[in-house]
Amino acid sequence: MEVYLVGGAVRDARLGWPVGDRDWVVVGATPEAMRLRGFKSVGRDFPVFLHPDTHEEYALARTERKQGHGYTGFEVHASPDVTLEADLARRDFTINAMAETPDGELVDPYGGAADLAARRLRHVSAAFVEDPLRVLRAARFLARYRKLGFTIVAETMALMRQLTESGEMQYLVAARGWTETHKALMPPLATPSLPEVLARLEPVPDESASHSVALWRWARLGEHLEDDEQARLNDAVKAPNAFRDAMRLAALSRRLRLRIDDLRPGDAEDRAGAIMAWLDGIDAWRRPERVTPLLALIAHDDGELADDLALAWRLASQILPKALLDEGFRGPALGKELSRRRQATVREALDTRR
Repeated sequence: MEVYLVGGAVRDARLGWPVGDRDWVVVGATPEAMRLRGFKSVGRDFPVFLHPDTHEEYALARTERKQGHGYTGFEVHASPDVTLEADLARRDFTINAMAETPDGELVDPYGGAADLAARRLRHVSAAFVEDPLRVLRAARFLARYRKLGFTIVAETMALMRQLTESGEMQYLVAARGWTETHKALMPPLATPSLPEVLARLEPVPDESASHSVALWRWARLGEHLEDDEQARLNDAVKAPNAFRDAMRLAALSRRLRLRIDDLRPGDAEDRAGAIMAWLDGIDAWRRPERVTPLLALIAHDDGELADDLALAWRLASQILPKALLDEGFRGPALGKELSRRRQATVREALDTRR
């Protein structure tokens, strides 16, 4: 039984990038032999096992034969006679078809190291066209490694066009498509500016840090779209509700930037009115957690406006309904007076800043 480190861990280590999950391929073993060694079977479609101590994934070497549509339309063959080279041959790009022995020796039958050094995305074989998910994976790797200058070689680009023109993309399961889209939005990415701005404005809760960056990157991608265009895009990739909502709010914030640009310089009254309309539009009073990431998006394009919005939010959010209730305001009169005072406070602050 031979064990090899494969895939992304080998690739990223050679790029000098942080290595995340480590995946292993086992050659010359059977499921029974793995279980006897304490490995736990977790694979539904092919033999994958968890190491009893590290809980890392160990997959038996396998080959795949296309027999249907989509990324699930494959017949899997896993047996002790499948070689490492045969297992690596089914992978998408040469940079993902490298392996390492336990003592660190590189096994590279398809030239992945050379393509890695040349910053090339190249398919392993013509079987690339059998899996529509690979088009999205190509886009994800370009996004992830953009600063390193990766490009797709012409032959692989031709296969991607062939794949899309064949109609195979229609069989891509939407949920799997969103998984690849989400991975492309997650850090590390080529442009760190959004998380840096988020960090400057306000700490992002630990539990949502990576997810938050991915969410607001998605929002930024669609902020220029009209509502119906956003809906079609989100439906196409089955984006979760939180991502749809973030895109809608980003579009609202973009419209605010455009409206502010049209106002007369120094017109604090109109500027305050536009800012209050924005705070109302994003439901800031009930959902204050929305404000900071939206300010980060706006700061990318207009730091002065972001500063005004941050000041307005800080002052307006201190004017609470309870004080007006104590003064005797009730019903619609309370809401009207609350809005008036908040806007007056913002206008005065903006006048002072100018």
